[in-house]
Amino acid sequence: MKNYIILNGYWLAIVVLCAFVAPMAKRKVMADKAASTVSYAAKHPLHNWEGVSHDVNCAMIYNDESKQPESIAVSIKVASFDSDNNNRDSHAVEAMEGIKYPNVTFTSSDIKSDNGALTAKGTLTFHGVARPVTLQATSKEAGGKMTLIGEFPVNMTDYKIERPSLMGMKTEDAMILRFNVVFSL
Repeated sequence: MKNYIILNGYWLAIVVLCAFVAPMAKRKVMADKAASTVSYAAKHPLHNWEGVSHDVNCAMIYNDESKQPESIAVSIKVASFDSDNNNRDSHAVEAMEGIKYPNVTFTSSDIKSDNGALTAKGTLTFHGVARPVTLQATSKEAGGKMTLIGEFPVNMTDYKIERPSLMGMKTEDAMILRFNVVFSL
């Protein structure tokens, strides 16, 4: 009986040691803010414009064995978008109630990949409204970096945002959100 206890203790010690020595297959990787952008494109009957944010807070759980992302979370401040027109940007923050709802977030719940094409299902929270979305992205790896590129439509009314107007004419409901997020692997 004594030998059995010692033997079990020996194997337990090996299992515990291996748990600390074994390489981790999954790790958290933060996006490179200097190289990443999220933008929106909107239309009004009189003009089109785009606003860009370079303040992209994004984390990815990356699996080193499969060389694929397993989950992604993104948060962007509404006030960080720049359309090269301060008046339009401040009106956008007002229309989106950027003080009350300061961030737009996406959290994935499922990611599938196939030869550089990613499909990420998750939740987009915008203007305090959380809705399920499916995003398509292209994944490119080069020089120790992974870049995720994609775009998807967002209707303002789906998120209870009153469409801004200029000269009595409202902007189109649909906006296009584009992302180009870079991770150092």
